[in-house]
Amino acid sequence: MPKLEPYSKKLPYSYALGAFPSLTLLEARPDAALRLLLHPAGADSAGVQKLRERCAALGVREEWAERVLRRESGKDNCFAGLVFSKYESDLDPAACHAVLCQISDGGNAGTALRSLLGFGIRDVALVRPCVDAFDPHVLRASMGAFYRMRVRTFDSFDDYRAAFPERPLYPFMLDGSKPLDQVAAQAQKPFSLVFGNEAAGLPARFAQLGQSVRIPQSDEIDSLNLAVAVSVGSYAFMRGAKTD
Repeated sequence: MPKLEPYSKKLPYSYALGAFPSLTLLEARPDAALRLLLHPAGADSAGVQKLRERCAALGVREEWAERVLRRESGKDNCFAGLVFSKYESDLDPAACHAVLCQISDGGNAGTALRSLLGFGIRDVALVRPCVDAFDPHVLRASMGAFYRMRVRTFDSFDDYRAAFPERPLYPFMLDGSKPLDQVAAQAQKPFSLVFGNEAAGLPARFAQLGQSVRIPQSDEIDSLNLAVAVSVGSYAFMRGAKTD
């Protein structure tokens, strides 16, 4: 088998690290699994045994790869992982979307994905420049949510808008014209929730592209963490919005 390289955006494969995320990948995308990586210290754990059984049933090769697991995870207690082929996803035009513009932190992106899936949004557009969706750090932070979602990267927001021109947009901005609870209660599915970069947020022009939204907060802080804002916003919209 070819030597496994340190993760790079240029590689055709990535690493799902940890027994639970790996099992999720096998459930959601079994055709993408290439190789099962094992650490001797975790060989007897129930999660690893289940993973080995599932891989054996699918014909996925297993190998001892303590060094690779340590290198990719940066930890000594990552006892299993999967090498899997990167794949393209198309967003569902009939579903609600989240659009994450120019997100630069992998932990934020992965945590946001996990929250979005938890509150019922499976379709996510990433707008460049942004994190690599297949970076193991993003995948690990999503705790397996990524594999159950449709995530696609667009070169620009205009490219996303051209692909989905009719749906209502709700850009989240510190100076949004209406508070979250008011807008969420009036929203009609399917919609797109738009969030900006961790430091800069969304440019002012986004206020003209849809109904801008603000999350009410005290003046004791300047803003919410991106993943927190995504969690609060997606929960409110998915709970309060109407369906056609």
